[in-house]
Amino acid sequence: MSLTRVNASAATLTKNRTEDSIIPTSGMCVTCVDGCIGMCEIGKSAYRGHEVIYPQPFGVITTAGEKAYPVDYSHFNIMGTAVGAHGIEEDSDKAIFPNVNLEVKFGHDQGIKFRYPWIIPGIGSTNIAKNNWEGLAIGTALAGTGLTIGENVVGMDVESKIENGRAVDTVDLKRRVKLFTDHQVDGWGAIIVQANVEDTRLGVQEYAINELGVQVVELKWGQGAKDIGGEVKITNLEKAQLLYKRGYVVLPNPTDPNVIEAFKRGAFKEFERHSRVGMVTEESFAARVEELRKAGAKYVFLKTGAYRPADLARAVMFSSKYKIDLLTVDGAGGGTGMSPWRMMNEWGIPPVELHAMLYDYCKQLDDKKKHIPAIAVAGGFTFEDQIFKGLAMGAPYVKLVGMARAPIAAAMVGKTIGRTIEENQVPVYIERFGNTKDEIFVTASELRKQLGDAEFEKIPTGALGLYTYYERLAQGLRQLMAGTRKFGLKYITRDDICALTHEAAERSGIQFVMDIDKAEAQEILKKA
Repeated sequence: MSLTRVNASAATLTKNRTEDSIIPTSGMCVTCVDGCIGMCEIGKSAYRGHEVIYPQPFGVITTAGEKAYPVDYSHFNIMGTAVGAHGIEEDSDKAIFPNVNLEVKFGHDQGIKFRYPWIIPGIGSTNIAKNNWEGLAIGTALAGTGLTIGENVVGMDVESKIENGRAVDTVDLKRRVKLFTDHQVDGWGAIIVQANVEDTRLGVQEYAINELGVQVVELKWGQGAKDIGGEVKITNLEKAQLLYKRGYVVLPNPTDPNVIEAFKRGAFKEFERHSRVGMVTEESFAARVEELRKAGAKYVFLKTGAYRPADLARAVMFSSKYKIDLLTVDGAGGGTGMSPWRMMNEWGIPPVELHAMLYDYCKQLDDKKKHIPAIAVAGGFTFEDQIFKGLAMGAPYVKLVGMARAPIAAAMVGKTIGRTIEENQVPVYIERFGNTKDEIFVTASELRKQLGDAEFEKIPTGALGLYTYYERLAQGLRQLMAGTRKFGLKYITRDDICALTHEAAERSGIQFVMDIDKAEAQEILKKA
């Protein structure tokens, strides 16, 4: 089985001419014909060059790698049981799935509280994030979970005011924070402001703390989709020049007269804006954490990606030593707005292996009685079964699962449905449920009752889409947990899942399906 689509993908808008006859190693057509217009990735690269590195079309898509890893979370199954109950009385009238408690509290003082055990990791300056932020922020706030404002938001905002190299006022960041805080319910959930190299130089987190009242900030080492800095495409020359002036790497150089002339005559249509890669040292990490706490940050998080095992060990050790409140570890292949397509498929440690290492490293420090921060795992999670498996794989250290592409998809669908309602063009597939948001969104009546008519009418349908998707995940997760007789998240253990193959068992440390409960089963049989 080929693990990668080598030379053609919907992500790069490429395809093979001989789709049924492809060389597995190269991805080329078996017969490459002189005269072909170049539909494959090689052919498209012959005339568009570096543009074909990235998924397309930029700004309206999220993307994730399509490589099939040897082991993934589908290679594990959830173990149910017919006896007992953890976290609730052993009573069939009480041990019902609606009574499963999904609330999680974490942080050095247990002061961060989420209604559900998941979080949206950094969604930054890409158009797909900005254009759907209203739904993401309001939906997350109403649901009572976490949302992270990703890198480069201030630097990309042409209306940001920067004096002496530091941010003193913003439009976009202020809007993003306010959309969440205005809809936050009884302190549930959190808005987090992330920073990369450029953000740190601009003083974005200090500004967010002091001017916007943000309590939670996150240091960013990377993500699962790539091992270089954040990227976006710019179609406006003046904006490209502004970003270059603000210190970003912009390609080609928008201040070069020859480049300006080429852009104006249409030789190319997009500039690339790149962020720098960080240079991690323990000294700089410790100093930055201390700076943020002195600036007023109540909680400090760290997000890292699918780097080599030594870097994961550094992340765990630093987070332990400097009392980080949440460490997020993102496995390879995860979704993003713009990452090099080949890198997204061929770089980094896949989620199962990375999360298994993460558990092992945390266990080693825990055995030494060291501080273990709350842990979040990310990398392609979308539904309740995967969420359960992620929590079990890293139990008892993993408290949250990070998801980005799936929540964005829910928000986008909700937004699109709202537009069709306004235009009186609800598709037949949707119209069978009704023609209004009260009829279409199954959570609408509950929210209308909770918020009141006036407030409910202000809620955008993108937020309804995200909120309703979360409601589905919550009910599904409660059902799975009730089946394992675990009525609170803290009761989930590693033996709540089993490995379906020896390879999955070997890589993860999770017991093979034929070995789990073996000793207990024998003891039961001896009583016959």
